[in-house]
Amino acid sequence: MMSKEKSLLLRCCSLSLALFILLGVGEGHGEIASNSTSSSSSSFNFVKTRGTEFVMNGRPLYLNGFNAYWLMYMASDPSTRTKVSITFQQASKYGMNAARTWAFSDGGYRALQQSPGSYNEDMFKGLDFVVSEAKKYGIHLILTLVNNWEGYGGKKQYVQWARDQGHYLNNDDDFFTDPIVRGYFKNHIKTVLTRINSITGLAYKDDPTIFAWELMNEPRCQSDLSGKAIQDWISEMATHVKSIDSDHLLDIGLEGFYGESVPQKKEYNPGYQVGTDFISNNRIVQVDFATIHLYPDQWVPNSNDETQAQFVDRWIKEHIDDSKYLLEKPLLLTEFGKSSRSPGYQVAKRDAYLSHVYDTIYACAATRGGGVCGGNLFWQVMAQGMESWGDGYEIVLEENPSTVEVIAQQSNRLSSLT
Repeated sequence: MMSKEKSLLLRCCSLSLALFILLGVGEGHGEIASNSTSSSSSSFNFVKTRGTEFVMNGRPLYLNGFNAYWLMYMASDPSTRTKVSITFQQASKYGMNAARTWAFSDGGYRALQQSPGSYNEDMFKGLDFVVSEAKKYGIHLILTLVNNWEGYGGKKQYVQWARDQGHYLNNDDDFFTDPIVRGYFKNHIKTVLTRINSITGLAYKDDPTIFAWELMNEPRCQSDLSGKAIQDWISEMATHVKSIDSDHLLDIGLEGFYGESVPQKKEYNPGYQVGTDFISNNRIVQVDFATIHLYPDQWVPNSNDETQAQFVDRWIKEHIDDSKYLLEKPLLLTEFGKSSRSPGYQVAKRDAYLSHVYDTIYACAATRGGGVCGGNLFWQVMAQGMESWGDGYEIVLEENPSTVEVIAQQSNRLSSLT
């Protein structure tokens, strides 16, 4: 997520963040799944799909993980790099095995891509560190390649780059249609996929630590609700990714909104469309699995808890059915959470919400011969000392023992299915 309601870090924020010490698990946390590994013992092979499930080494694989968009940023500065290691170490201790993070930062302060085709090596080394540490602690990575929102540049920055070169573009949605901008993004895809990790010596495209490439965080093109602009863009970019890297999985980064291909399903949207089409977009052959996000507090505002709970159940159920019967591809819930800034917030309410979503995903995954749910990644983990970066959804693992217990229980349940 990267909407205005969930604004991310100030680009010029101070990085004088103190190093902190990993706290052990306190008593009373319940049974904690432990799969902490070292670089010598962690071993990944490329994850594939088999029907509607993920498989690795011929066995089903289920993900219980988290979002942490900030990993490359923190890893690029030696004074804050330890936050990445500690976060992965803790996540592994609680049985989490997946993280979704940004493989982009376009223009502006401490950018990865400073201008089209020009990259900051220090930032790339930060991403190298993220990938190498993920392998060490048994964390599969979903790496997102660009943002729909303005945070870290996004499509707005790409369009501005084209304007700076004298090209006339109407609005930010020209990101999806303008050939100059599309060329910029295709170059970024190639640069990231072919990057040689300065720590491991492996090209990213050859590193199975990376679970999947994700084209865009929450693509939206509301200037074309027919869906054609995004459909054509996905097809071109997905083909480009697979022409460079046929080993990794690929997803789009969709929130799950329905479009014109199955118009009767638009009734399940939260009252509006965004130019994407969950069915037709995910039917593109190069797309390996479907994703949804879930934010009832934002999508169904000014509604009570019961109404939001009904939306949650309906949203997940419809996408499970569609993934199973229409797409025949696995489904991942890659963003969900409960904001501390929502009315009546309590940690207990957040824990109950996470538990409910986890129960639904687990029940789907455990369906004999028919489960399509490959797992879930909540939004979001932050390390201690990052208070100014919070958006309300952040969970600091050391400071939230009851939430950690809920997360660890899901880790244990999903791992029992493999």
